[in-house]
Amino acid sequence: MNDRYDAGAADHGADQYELVGYDEYGQPVYRQVRPQQTQQQTYDPYAQQTQPYGQGYGYDPYAQQGTQPPAYDYGAHDPYATGSHQGGGPAPGTAYDPYGQATAAGASGRGPRAEQTAQQTAHIPQQAGPAHDREAPAEPQREYHTEQFAFVEEPDANSEDVIDWLKFTENRTERREEARRRSRSRIVALAVVLALVAAGGVGYLWYAGKLPGLSSEGSATGSATAAGAQKRDVIVVHLHDIKGDGTATALLVDNTTTQRGTTVLLPNSLALTSDDGTTTTLAKSVEDDGSDGTRDALDTVLGTDIEGTWRLDTPYLQNLVDLVGNIDVDTDTDVPDPTAGKKGTAPLVNKGRDQTLSGKMAVAYATYRAPGEAQDAQLERFGQVLHSVLRKLSSDPQAATTTIQTLQQILDPSLTDKDLGTFLAGLSDLAKGGDYKTDLLPVRSDGTLSARTGAGIVRNVLGGTAKSPDKDAAVSVSVQNATGVKDNTEKARVVLLNGGFTFLEGGTGTARTTSEVVYADAADKANATEVAKTLGLPAGSVTKGKISGSADVSVVLGQDYKPSSD
Repeated sequence: MNDRYDAGAADHGADQYELVGYDEYGQPVYRQVRPQQTQQQTYDPYAQQTQPYGQGYGYDPYAQQGTQPPAYDYGAHDPYATGSHQGGGPAPGTAYDPYGQATAAGASGRGPRAEQTAQQTAHIPQQAGPAHDREAPAEPQREYHTEQFAFVEEPDANSEDVIDWLKFTENRTERREEARRRSRSRIVALAVVLALVAAGGVGYLWYAGKLPGLSSEGSATGSATAAGAQKRDVIVVHLHDIKGDGTATALLVDNTTTQRGTTVLLPNSLALTSDDGTTTTLAKSVEDDGSDGTRDALDTVLGTDIEGTWRLDTPYLQNLVDLVGNIDVDTDTDVPDPTAGKKGTAPLVNKGRDQTLSGKMAVAYATYRAPGEAQDAQLERFGQVLHSVLRKLSSDPQAATTTIQTLQQILDPSLTDKDLGTFLAGLSDLAKGGDYKTDLLPVRSDGTLSARTGAGIVRNVLGGTAKSPDKDAAVSVSVQNATGVKDNTEKARVVLLNGGFTFLEGGTGTARTTSEVVYADAADKANATEVAKTLGLPAGSVTKGKISGSADVSVVLGQDYKPSSD
């Protein structure tokens, strides 16, 4: 394969080169020899002792000594596409050149090898050739492409198995990673859902006021503005006990924004401002100022907008309970029958859960107040009855209106039968759905509202602003109990508050026979006389003297004090 460069160039007087090996890319490497060495035989590392065959071939790698090589059809496969013909081998007289050049044998009689070398100028690859070669017109160079060379790789019988195993391993790994990814995604999604459910549950409990430690008074500070912007419908209900000559008052609130209903119980001792600007109590305002005056006074102290007044006398309450088909109440005490002539008879209302009350029993329970019991206890029983009536009343506005009309009571002009029936039907729907509650408005002993307790209900439930009248505007009365009966202090407090006075606790003194009403300033003599009259004490009990503390009038109750029945 090195015939091109080891030919004798002596005929032309040029230098000669001999093959010394191959480089790392498989290309032959030559070196220059002196001219006298050109006649020696050129070293051919691949030459074998073979008898040449054919014509024009000097090297046959397949030849064996004394053996004619098999015929090979070079025309069928000639990767270099040179020096072949259709006859199945190189054409006669053509030298075989592995680099794709064919030369014809000369007429000089030299062998094809010498003729080939005579027509070529040996040069080292990657070096410039002789000058006459560079000056000659450039012959078109044959361009080789990688696709003309075939790199044969012996097929491995196990290659397909290896590929299949790699694919199986890769697929199994991918499936495991995908399973882990899906598992993580599901865990994250589940955590998000649980967090949303928990947040929604806490939000609902906060909205419903059912979170432990939080009540309607303990709402968040930031909710005051939102509470004030909510829409509410409010009416006031006055229960008149025609036999006991007492009253109980409550506000019915329908919050149309939050879809919640509330009964706010108002103690009779709540301090109000009367029409003439003087301080009075709720109980006294109901008696003296009537519906309109009391409604305006409540709007002033609570910052509300009461739309109407429902005066509910005890006979109408009895009829209402009978019309809705009795009510069920968790009673907190036994209530005696007021019509019983002697002691020891069975109570009209028994204490217990889910007690079914008729109209008569409901009135007795709503107005009952045990001896020495505060008025708040009786007020809470009235709230229970109202709540139970709303649960039994029809939620249909037309049906509820028919029930109100059947009572045949004379309503306040500000509230018609249809308006009251529609309003109560809406509250009934909330009560049946569990979105209804009852709150007692806390007041101080002097009837004013505290910013911490009463103002919380006023702001959050009623959407108003508490504004109690100045307690200095009313006559303050200090009461010391010297009767020997503990409950007389509470009874005197209620009477004084209902009379428009400010009550101050004076403690308990040594029992004494007669009562005494003392004033220090002559200007307070008339007030002292009015206090004695309110408590049912004789006019002779009023006297001028020294008063300790900040009270305008001081009272010492003796055994001659006879509290009223209410």
